[in-house]
Amino acid sequence: MQTLPPQVSFAQPTPAAPSLLALASPVAYTPAPPVNINPSDAVRASVSQLLGRAYSLPCSTAANAFTQLVQPNARFSLALDALLPLLDSNSSSDVCQRILVSYLLYSLYAPHPIMINPFKSALFVTYAKERQQVLASGSSGGGGGVISPQEQLVWVLWKILCGDGDDISPYSPSTLARSPLPDKLRANILVLDERKYLGDPEDVVTPEASQLSPKAKPRTLTPSLSLDVEGEVIPKGVQLLLEARERVLTLAEQRIISPLLPDLAASRMLTSLDLAPIIAYNTTLAHPLFIALLLAPPPTPSASEFEAEDDPEVPPTTTSKIPFTTSMHLHVLTSLPPSLPTFDLLGRLLRDNTEIPGLVKDAPGLSGGVNGKANGHRNGAVAAKPMTVSELVRCEVLGKFVSSSVEWLERAEREEKEGRVSDDRFLKGVQNFCRFYHSLIKLSIVDPSADAQSAEMKHFSLRHSRFEAANGLYRVLARGGGF
Repeated sequence: MQTLPPQVSFAQPTPAAPSLLALASPVAYTPAPPVNINPSDAVRASVSQLLGRAYSLPCSTAANAFTQLVQPNARFSLALDALLPLLDSNSSSDVCQRILVSYLLYSLYAPHPIMINPFKSALFVTYAKERQQVLASGSSGGGGGVISPQEQLVWVLWKILCGDGDDISPYSPSTLARSPLPDKLRANILVLDERKYLGDPEDVVTPEASQLSPKAKPRTLTPSLSLDVEGEVIPKGVQLLLEARERVLTLAEQRIISPLLPDLAASRMLTSLDLAPIIAYNTTLAHPLFIALLLAPPPTPSASEFEAEDDPEVPPTTTSKIPFTTSMHLHVLTSLPPSLPTFDLLGRLLRDNTEIPGLVKDAPGLSGGVNGKANGHRNGAVAAKPMTVSELVRCEVLGKFVSSSVEWLERAEREEKEGRVSDDRFLKGVQNFCRFYHSLIKLSIVDPSADAQSAEMKHFSLRHSRFEAANGLYRVLARGGGF
């Protein structure tokens, strides 16, 4: 990681203002006049005021103010309409504003890698254009020469595109614009690979190219098509996946994001906390998303994950050597409320026979599989087969989900008796829960005479046998599964 300019001290960052929106005027730097952004709209007017007065605040404080002003589902469109035009400005008098806008575009997706930020292409284009102008003016060459104002912007964009945007969070745009750069951080030294941010169309060839004769010229995708795929489809998929946590996606949006789920799951941009709202709002999308997460190659284990294996707070598993990330995704399923979207997702997963690479089930004659390999065998036993999604969910999720659902419904019953809720969540919950388990018996997914959760369900259905669905389930369980 490159060091910051010498006169920018990490020990004494710019102090935060008392309030996010109590924006002080800049000190020792005169920015460009505030930009008029559709004053008829209250939110855009507030953002315009923020952009005109936040130069003396830390970048992180300005970003927090922006997120408080703009609702999550409006941030992307507002960034396109209001922030990007400011980033492309050619005026040399608004360097502070362009630094602030660059950080805001970065901070919208800061929890995730810069490579999936939908604005990375625009940031790189600005970086390349400003760097070229600085080099053409001859002001970047070291030796104590005059530093162009744009050179500070080039350095900020370089830091952001390198994934080190958090390093500039404590500093205000005016401080960053006034800090002199050492020779090793001048624009002529700060080089980035264009193919990493825009994609090189020469490297994108059709599958038939490898089968052509040496004299045949490979057919390459046009630059516009390559940039369309790299710069629009993937960022759009990222945006839709994040929005799926807050609203129901349309059918057209689901068709866009569905083929991108394997790549998005492999990027590890989603955490276990994101899965529950996606399931609640987009049940049909939740199933292929979970399959993509289970099939995604596990990341290299970190020291914290090795320590987490012995942590009592981390949910234990019964199948040996399940990757840590997979275990956390499965734990989300066990804690979902007993609702129709949850039952729909679990039903799909319990019927999915997709094999999970690298995860084998214990078989007779084997001492257990580790990382896809059998530890040993005896009596000429064949190698264990890969575990399927249905087997993994039945082994690791179903029993815990049943216990969690029983506790959830008992709590809902108490709240109803105490008058704390006025809806019928308990009644509908019991009926849907019993029908769900009844369907698992019909599909032979669970054994009503042997499974431990069946004994728990028998007790639960007997207790609530005043409801028709619970009464019918109890009779089936009492007969041992006969219909």
